Amino acid sequence: MLEPHPEGGFYRRVYESDLLREDGRPLLTSIYYLLEAPDFSALHRLKSDEQWHFYAGSPITLHELGPAGEPAEIVLGAGAFQHTVKAGTLFGATVERGYALVGCTVVPGFDFSEFEMPSRAQLLAEFPNQYEFIVRLSR
Repeated sequence: MLEPHPEGGFYRRVYESDLLREDGRPLLTSIYYLLEAPDFSALHRLKSDEQWHFYAGSPITLHELGPAGEPAEIVLGAGAFQHTVKAGTLFGATVERGYALVGCTVVPGFDFSEFEMPSRAQLLAEFPNQYEFIVRLSR
């Protein structure tokens, strides 16, 4: 059963490595992630790399915002089928129609203590030149 994700969409953890970090957390975790239009994955960032793998449905667009405020779009399911979002990168996702089912693998393993989802006001203060991008991908 999938459950709501704080960024939007639904997820379920499907793998957790038996190999542990020194702090006792898994070295690798993975989830199934389902995003249905018109919902979106709100802008957020992780302290670990996250690799996205496209499985089924409509193409999903990953929207990244670099440290200097430069936007980038990566479309999975229409030619590319995986992409790694580097640790510390602000990003979100959209599906234009239907749904997209993807997998997300995080190394070192994901923990919500390393998940940051800034508010719209915080994002606009940090990136004032990206108003439309931020309003579209924030709550």
